[in-house]
Amino acid sequence: MLKEFREFLNRGNVMDLAVAVILGTAFIAIVNSLVNDIIMPLIGVLLGGLNFADLTVQAGDAVITYGNFIQAIVNFVIIAFVIFMIVRYYNRMASKKEEAPAAPPAPAEDVLLLREIRDLLKK
Repeated sequence: MLKEFREFLNRGNVMDLAVAVILGTAFIAIVNSLVNDIIMPLIGVLLGGLNFADLTVQAGDAVITYGNFIQAIVNFVIIAFVIFMIVRYYNRMASKKEEAPAAPPAPAEDVLLLREIRDLLKK
């Protein structure tokens, strides 16, 4: 069982998935910083100095911070757009590979022999 588990971990798919998760985590940190530090302050300035982190509603003892929800939506849209662009680029590259004409297969040995006989008969 340990040997099978080691083989499972050494497959390319598992390693690719691990790399993707690590890169995705780092990408989320970058997007969060982009949204929180650049985009939302600019939107706030355009809306008259509005700070989205301060957007809350008091419901009894609970505080509903819908400004954080708006920031999460902006994060999602940015991440979804980047993933869309990556998949779009990948699909274009894959379709270009498919469009490349394949070289015709070499004729079979008997076909070559028949062609040689035909050429000899023509002479």
